[in-house]
Amino acid sequence: MRKITDLEFDNTYRKLPQEFYDLVKPTPLSNPDLVSFNSDAAALIDLDPTQAELPEFADYLSGKKMLPGSDPLAMYYTGHQFGVYNPDIGDGRAILLGEVRNKKGEIWDLHLKGAGRTKFSRIFDGRAVLRSCIREYLCSEAMHGLGIPTTRALCIIGSDEIVQRETSEKGAMMVRMAQTHVRFGSFEAFHYTDRPDCVKLLADYVIEHHFPEFLGLENRYDLFFSEVAKRTAQLMAKWQSVGFAHGVMNTDNMSITGLTIDYGPYGFLEDCNPEYTPNHSDNFGRYSYQNQPAIALWNLNKLAVALSSIVDGEKAQESLDNFRNIYASCYVEIMSKKIGLKEEMTEDVELIKRLLDILAKEKVDYTIFLRRLSNITSNNSDRNQDIVFMFEDQGAISDWMSSYKLRLKAENSNDTERNKSMNLVNPKFILRNYLAENAIRKAVDEADYTEIERLHRILRDPFSE
Repeated sequence: MRKITDLEFDNTYRKLPQEFYDLVKPTPLSNPDLVSFNSDAAALIDLDPTQAELPEFADYLSGKKMLPGSDPLAMYYTGHQFGVYNPDIGDGRAILLGEVRNKKGEIWDLHLKGAGRTKFSRIFDGRAVLRSCIREYLCSEAMHGLGIPTTRALCIIGSDEIVQRETSEKGAMMVRMAQTHVRFGSFEAFHYTDRPDCVKLLADYVIEHHFPEFLGLENRYDLFFSEVAKRTAQLMAKWQSVGFAHGVMNTDNMSITGLTIDYGPYGFLEDCNPEYTPNHSDNFGRYSYQNQPAIALWNLNKLAVALSSIVDGEKAQESLDNFRNIYASCYVEIMSKKIGLKEEMTEDVELIKRLLDILAKEKVDYTIFLRRLSNITSNNSDRNQDIVFMFEDQGAISDWMSSYKLRLKAENSNDTERNKSMNLVNPKFILRNYLAENAIRKAVDEADYTEIERLHRILRDPFSE
């Protein structure tokens, strides 16, 4: 394991021409202190977790001291925000400290959010607040615990600096990790400024470092776009299956490698409401829970436009046309496991759809219902009443339960085995808003970070009793 000053940097993005970034150093916060440290993420870069106990640890990961070998820069990108192209985005409050290579040869970006003003900050101060850092820190780790591709969070650095938002808040920074922070909007930036050479150069870079199986192939750009579309479809299926709503699915918030990135006003379904929109400024529900797969496809269409100088139009359309089939197949596969089905039968899609319609109509808690469903027995035991009593319209769910039991009987389902398998895919715990808010209030009001640590321990293994 390595010391914080002995991390092995290999800053590949810095080797691209300067059109792709702006060299800038972080603006340190006053009196930085460590709020929370994630030893799981530290292991990804071979960082000794005891390093977090050092007084200077917060200095190195807040920009007060330079990490040896790092080469800080703000990444350039643009994007479609709420359906409208914005040519003026980029890393306005985040800085890529550098890229660390671990002993396996994997490269991980260390991306510092809240690092101060950059060339792309516009009128903003480039800062983050403790509240938002805690929310992203907890949710990225919760999503990882659920098995969903996501950026990771190494640590939160707090301070006594005051940042002005709607009210005065405590400034903070968070170190985010990902194998790349390239987005759909990274390609849009060069397409809409008529720089196809940069589009090609960026595509070559991404393929070399993240899609090496396509290197040297004549149709590598077509295959690259097809793989991005596939990963995005699979990511949407996973989001929908756990009831996660991102809140701001702009193209600059879409990862080119299929990660969940840029946690803003996110949320998890509690009462099953397909129209759930965690972003209170999204007045028309563009980024509601139910719209996410369609918005992902819309965003992929914009990426196809940005790649039109190197990707064959017909091949791109094929990939876009395949999106719905990939999404549907992946979603049905996941949901079949969540309701305990092992074999694939033609009636399964309708069975799943009927259940979701009932849950939505009754506004039943999505996570609790699916967890309790694992306790259903094939006979008519009293244990089954725990499910029925969750509904006002008990007739509809009772009818569904009858169909469900017949479906289980058709594949000779074993109650004990099914209970175990369902509890491996249906979490007992999700990051509910009140849980996150409790952790935030203790941290902000009392400088008590124990609730962050407790939630992190639970959310890293959300399927355990």
